Amino acid sequence: MRWDALFADLETQADALEEAERAAEIADRTRSEVGRLGLLERLRPAVGTQLRIVCRGGLALTGRLDRMHPEWLLLAEGAGREALVTASSLISVGGLTKLSAAPDSLPVVDARFGFRLALRGVARDRSSVRLHLTDGTTMDGTVDRVGSDFVELAVHPVGEPRRRALVSQTVLVASAAMVAVRRGA
Repeated sequence: MRWDALFADLETQADALEEAERAAEIADRTRSEVGRLGLLERLRPAVGTQLRIVCRGGLALTGRLDRMHPEWLLLAEGAGREALVTASSLISVGGLTKLSAAPDSLPVVDARFGFRLALRGVARDRSSVRLHLTDGTTMDGTVDRVGSDFVELAVHPVGEPRRRALVSQTVLVASAAMVAVRRGA
């Protein structure tokens, strides 16, 4: 009888030790997997979610994440306003769930649709925009042309269509200086 109790006690201790080792291994693997995640993988499952975004230049935005790319986020702010935000300008993002996408799982077509191509769509639409810059300033106008690392902005009053008489000047703006491009502002 005593031997049965001794062996049962030893088996219980062995099971507890095995369970503790398994828990430690799972925790270690989880930390390792989270360490591989990038911003893109954390944001991708948030498409359709209401987020609070803070960017360089003091710009704070709230809206639904409609689309995203490694270089940009498209945020629907409501009332017909939307903001194309450069991913490199992000300081913080609030409102995320615990979900993450698998690393390196961006569809090939989405990978090709960079910030420059998105800006070309804005230029093609000829819509009035407000550029938010890294130094906290803004510029209103219409994107006339998109170069490899700049946009050419016809500066005119916000909300007004681009008309030659309303354009006060044309300015080249470095893409690296842009935090967000807002339409409907």
